[in-house]
Amino acid sequence: TIDEIAEEVGGFDFILADLGVSSMQIDNPKRGFSFKVDGPLDLRLNQETGISAAQRLDTISREELAGMLDEIAKAITDEIRRGNHIDTTTKLREVIEKTLSFLPEKERKDTVKKTCQRVFQALRIDVNREFEVLYDFMEKLPGALKPGGRVAILTFHSGEDKLVKKALKQGYKDGIYSDYSKAVIRPSAQECVQNGRARSTKMRWAVRSQ
Repeated sequence: TIDEIAEEVGGFDFILADLGVSSMQIDNPKRGFSFKVDGPLDLRLNQETGISAAQRLDTISREELAGMLDEIAKAITDEIRRGNHIDTTTKLREVIEKTLSFLPEKERKDTVKKTCQRVFQALRIDVNREFEVLYDFMEKLPGALKPGGRVAILTFHSGEDKLVKKALKQGYKDGIYSDYSKAVIRPSAQECVQNGRARSTKMRWAVRSQ
């Protein structure tokens, strides 16, 4: 609703969009964002709306799931077809671990961790319709900025960054923005040491034309 808010206040001189999930949500086992602790497989940013990731898995097709998680789509859908509902974070992690059990022990632990991260992230994006919401935001952004207004956007994975980069570049070509970041801005090594979760952050910016 940024367009509605901007209309009420007469537009913005500066907008900072932080697309990351709140650390307080990630660290709360009841929200189901982490595969490291057991909890309900929810993954919704707003638990007042939509369906949980557990409910989404009950109805998802192998083709839909394969688009997000190619290497383990079959294992997850087969598990559900056998009547085993994947409704906790531990159950989902165990399916992934079982699927990757063929790997040599030396590389298994790291591969399981990375795969869990990708699976949980992909489900979170799907459950919360994050790409649709971001696309909508980028469409409404120019109208929310005053002439000469600036925007800075923090993204946390390549899909988000690609969408933001494309929208800002196209906006510049169309004369909507007078300038934009040609290269991505990343946190310093020192900041990453102080805050490990900053490691995957990318920032892009743009200036609204006068």
